[in-house]
Amino acid sequence: MRISGFTFVRNAVSTTELLRSIGDPKIKIIETVWDTSQFVHGASNAQQTNVALKACSGDWCFYVQADEVVHEDDLEPLVQRMQTYRDDPRVEGLLFEYLHFFADYGLYQFNHSWYRREVRIVRNGLDIRSWKSAQGFRRHTRKIHVVPAGARIFHYGWVRPPRQMTRKTHAFKTLHAGPDAADAEFRDRDAVFDFGQLHGVRPFRGTHPAVMRERIATKDWTVKPGPFSGLDHDRAAQRALSWIENRVLGFRVGEHRNYVLLPP
Repeated sequence: MRISGFTFVRNAVSTTELLRSIGDPKIKIIETVWDTSQFVHGASNAQQTNVALKACSGDWCFYVQADEVVHEDDLEPLVQRMQTYRDDPRVEGLLFEYLHFFADYGLYQFNHSWYRREVRIVRNGLDIRSWKSAQGFRRHTRKIHVVPAGARIFHYGWVRPPRQMTRKTHAFKTLHAGPDAADAEFRDRDAVFDFGQLHGVRPFRGTHPAVMRERIATKDWTVKPGPFSGLDHDRAAQRALSWIENRVLGFRVGEHRNYVLLPP
């Protein structure tokens, strides 16, 4: 069984040189020019993801975005899952559980507005492509058929020093609405980011991936609940729906599912 890993990153000159310095012939760097006309609803992210996906040659293609990490404890069972389903044509991808860390490495989001699962491994050779803003995948526009990966994605995109978080959010807005809209919304890119009222967060009691531990140990900021931020999870309707789902129903109403989960 062969596994290809792939990702994309923009304006990462230092990262590119670091990868080159590894000197491993298995690492393939594809340098591209981003098409600014694709800076609408994150379409450029999917475009760049597909460039990398097309270069994969393994039986499975393992996608990890630049702000995502897989825990080392999950790697062995994950490989076993890929071996189990390698020759099962029903299975087009593997579905990961998500931990969306927010504001602090000790807090993660469990609000209705944050997706709980997404596909990060797809079978090669099926003309599967990244979908919309590169959150998931489709095969000829239909949702792909998946099984649980038995592994987690640790998503750290919303844990940064408050001023860096403002710059990151500006970059995110640029890719989804264009530079003019981003500049209009974030006139001061060095402003302290408002993490809001911290609704929907839960304390994280587990261990972080080993590769993150040095970074976590150097954290030098503290975040406390603030005023209403305008983020979805701070909105009254989302808070009420999340409370009903978590305390009464035990499931998500109209949950985002960019996949078809196969029966066991």
